Amino acid sequence: MIVAEDSALLRQGIVRLLTDEGIEVAAACGDTAPLLALVAEHTPDAVLLDIRMPPTHTDEGLLAAAAIRAAHPGTGVLLLSQYVETTSTVQALAQHPQGFGYLLKERVADIDELSDALKRVAAGETVLDPLVVSRLMEAPRLPGPLDELTGRERDVLALMAEGRSNEAIAQKLVIGGKTVETHVRNIFGKLRLEPDLLEHRRVVAVLTYLRG
Repeated sequence: MIVAEDSALLRQGIVRLLTDEGIEVAAACGDTAPLLALVAEHTPDAVLLDIRMPPTHTDEGLLAAAAIRAAHPGTGVLLLSQYVETTSTVQALAQHPQGFGYLLKERVADIDELSDALKRVAAGETVLDPLVVSRLMEAPRLPGPLDELTGRERDVLALMAEGRSNEAIAQKLVIGGKTVETHVRNIFGKLRLEPDLLEHRRVVAVLTYLRG
């Protein structure tokens, strides 16, 4: 694991929390300049980095994430941000949806949630902060196949966008596993996602939802 965070206090705190959880942190840095070299040297399962990094504190983290995924596609990337930045997140997801995560910094206080998110992106899953998904649902959308989804199907798709499994969705919505499977099949059908060995329909459905 590599941690990139410009706030020295937060960076040290994250490293300490992850270490206490048994997660090995191979390196930590305060800007993105040395990040690619560190990833090449340590080949971590995942990189945790802030979106707004020096020198401009705008999108350095996103640019670094894109560079990491291009050079090291097997390395998961979990972005942290103080704000909900849906436009940048959608662009990053559209390029590399698997092994990608985006959490708000307030989630760092919940070490169980943070460590779980890191393990999931390291395993190639997509993890989105629930608040990001909520904001995306509230955003104006052009008419499209998403309009055909029922309210419950949209609930299921929103939870899929957070990276939840069918079992986790069933627990969250207090419904049966078979019911979730039915909703997922209906979502695939309404979004015109036919079975295709070259595409992961769950990821494509989430991307369709995020792009709106």
